[in-house]
Amino acid sequence: MTANRLVLSGTVCKTPVRKVSPSGIPHCQFVLEHRSAQVEAGFSRQAWCRMPVIVSGQQSQALTQRLTVGSQVNVQGFVSCHQGRNGLNKLVLHAEQIELIDSGD
Repeated sequence: MTANRLVLSGTVCKTPVRKVSPSGIPHCQFVLEHRSAQVEAGFSRQAWCRMPVIVSGQQSQALTQRLTVGSQVNVQGFVSCHQGRNGLNKLVLHAEQIELIDSGD
């Protein structure tokens, strides 16, 4: 088996969209915005990305009900390529674990 794991933390920046597939599987889609400082070649640099996330299955849907724009989360899963309506491919994180980060408020 080839490794395909991604762990990314960030802020939900687009309202989660919930759908049910024709086969009856619930899906929740949202966009995660990540910002951090990373060290590369001995120099500090700013890292930033927006990553589409898909959560599928009954078990994960209860947690996604609490997700709103501004929620801080850690997401673990695998990445896959999805083709958009415009024919362009985009990388999508398929979440297997989501952890809400307590903001301390």
